[in-house]
Amino acid sequence: MSKNIFITGTGTDVGKTFVTGLILKKLRESGVNAAYYKAAMSGNERRKDGSLIPGDALYVKSVSKIEQPLEEMCPYVYENAVSPHLAARLEGNPVELDCVLEKFRVACHKYEYVTMEGSGGILCPIRFDKVKIMLPDIIRACNLSCLMVADAGLGTINNVVLTAEYMKAQKIPLKGIILNHFIAGNIMHEDNLKMCVYITGAKVVACVKDGDTDLKISTETLKSLYD
Repeated sequence: MSKNIFITGTGTDVGKTFVTGLILKKLRESGVNAAYYKAAMSGNERRKDGSLIPGDALYVKSVSKIEQPLEEMCPYVYENAVSPHLAARLEGNPVELDCVLEKFRVACHKYEYVTMEGSGGILCPIRFDKVKIMLPDIIRACNLSCLMVADAGLGTINNVVLTAEYMKAQKIPLKGIILNHFIAGNIMHEDNLKMCVYITGAKVVACVKDGDTDLKISTETLKSLYD
């Protein structure tokens, strides 16, 4: 069985996929057989044959150069750039938890390290009809701990602390925080880092600046975050 972790964010467009690509790249360069997984992916383009391209998965695969086939990375792919529960209402094919778990288990048996990325922030509705699935339901069902990706700029303290407190209430372990768009020497970014650590008690395990092509964390430390 593999070692696994879940990548969540303080919201949409904080850079989860960018950071996840760097994580997978570092793992692959260390020689491990690494894999990417995402339960549901919205906002995707279509190929000429009409099939949907799982854009986040394609990006991670392109950056990391992992060998995992694209079709193994995400069981539910939607065109509309909205929350998965709404995309499924518009397009059909709602998320089935059993399917998500089965394909996740397949990846766990096939690869050494599986990195699962969330949709949107931690409180993302995945399905909301006669069956109700929230993102924490999937995290707990997969028995995963989390790394949180946050923007380093204005609003970071509030967003990080609220996300961490919600995770604590949901009994989801937080292994650490990665600050994206971080500018070393920027007084606000540096202070945000210190305040997030002080209030949440979690470590900032890495800071990522725009354009980075490598995650500035040792391979040993990164691997230690996986359960």
